[in-house]
Amino acid sequence: MLRILIVEDDSQLAMTLKYLVEDNPRYQVVAISDDLDTSLEAAAEHRPDLALVDLRLAHGTTGFSVAVRLADDNVPVLFVTGKAPDFPMPDLALGCLMKPFTAEDVHRSLAMAEDMMRGRETFRQKTPLNLTLYSAEIEEQPVVPQQPGFIPSRRSLKTRLEHWIAGTQG
Repeated sequence: MLRILIVEDDSQLAMTLKYLVEDNPRYQVVAISDDLDTSLEAAAEHRPDLALVDLRLAHGTTGFSVAVRLADDNVPVLFVTGKAPDFPMPDLALGCLMKPFTAEDVHRSLAMAEDMMRGRETFRQKTPLNLTLYSAEIEEQPVVPQQPGFIPSRRSLKTRLEHWIAGTQG
């Protein structure tokens, strides 16, 4: 059974997503949260296998910040959003499922995410049109130091990306 954390600030949509997910007995929603702090508390308490994360959340937080922090706890993320990022982020998420979606879209997306998490080859006949999977095989661009002697770590690059994206939503 795949244990899932839902991070969505629209309570009605969160409950709808919960019902769609749990329509398949292979999946169980262990918690629902609406921002960074409550998602971290839920992840620590319930130890989910996967998190479905909206990109725009309550209390001024973003799904990017949630994904960064959940990655520290080895919880894979599948973004579930109305507006997908313009570029893939395989270091933050397995992929992105666009709203609106059907129960079939959710089930197929979860199955494909589970295959990626388990390292299995996916042979799904029908990938949802509103699902984008991020490949971990995307080559990372070399980092050019901004200051003499400064070489940013992968974590600092994620943090900078997170702050840049949060600043563009204002």
